[in-house]
Amino acid sequence: MNTTSFTYTAPILDWYEANARDLPWRAPDATPWGILVSEIMLQQTPVARVLPVWDAWMARWPTPAALAAAPSGEAVRAWGRLGYPRRALRLHESARAITDRHGGEVPSSHEDLLALPGIGAYTAAAVASFAFRQRHAVLDTNVRRVLARLLSGDEYPPKSQTRAELKLAETLLPLDPPTAARWAVAVMELGALVCTARTPRCTDCPVLDKCTWQRNGRPAYSGPPRRGQTYAGTDRQCRGRILAVLREAEGPVTKPAIDIAWSDAPQRERALDTLIADGLIDPLNDGRYTLPT
Repeated sequence: MNTTSFTYTAPILDWYEANARDLPWRAPDATPWGILVSEIMLQQTPVARVLPVWDAWMARWPTPAALAAAPSGEAVRAWGRLGYPRRALRLHESARAITDRHGGEVPSSHEDLLALPGIGAYTAAAVASFAFRQRHAVLDTNVRRVLARLLSGDEYPPKSQTRAELKLAETLLPLDPPTAARWAVAVMELGALVCTARTPRCTDCPVLDKCTWQRNGRPAYSGPPRRGQTYAGTDRQCRGRILAVLREAEGPVTKPAIDIAWSDAPQRERALDTLIADGLIDPLNDGRYTLPT
């Protein structure tokens, strides 16, 4: 690694060694499949909510082939209340693609990972790094925030990832691939535990004396308004209530059973239509509804 990158990477790697959380998908015996499942589940979802669902998922479907053999509706059911349930369908599609194209083994090639259904640039880089110890810039929300504060002096990164951010992240990557992979997860952990969005614990930061944002007096964010996500009363909540009715049922459900889940009829019908369009619910010819088969 170059001298500039070593200035940051050495203390952050040491900090990670002493402070990393003990998570099952980081264990030495974690499989590439387990790591892929964790990355999909962790998108916009806290670790505490993911842990029990990941454990149950891996016990039931320890390999891509095991999930591929199950109906997609069972993946939606097992997803529970993690939110954004289309991720369950994409993971099921990926399991089938891995089984059909790669003999049931998660591919190590970054290009092959990108070609899987529902796998974007971040997830492909994360799996290639964490499962196969390759050298890739892994930019999730936590990493982008750490680098924005540390290097650019901005409280928050741009709303959308930029090419400049990616290039900057790549300049910090250690040349040794396994070390680069460890650096990627170390920065992510620093953002999750110390350099948090709302209440950063700067006194616990291993690179506090090197942080541009700190040196500049921690200037407040001056960009476009950053709106927090709302949930109560939204179509997302309505969709979740409807989907919960089907997840908890042992078979198809009637329309009146769905109607009870949400009182606002126009919003309920709109949410039901989008769930059907997204492939999360199948309407039957007899007027009942079921999870996809």
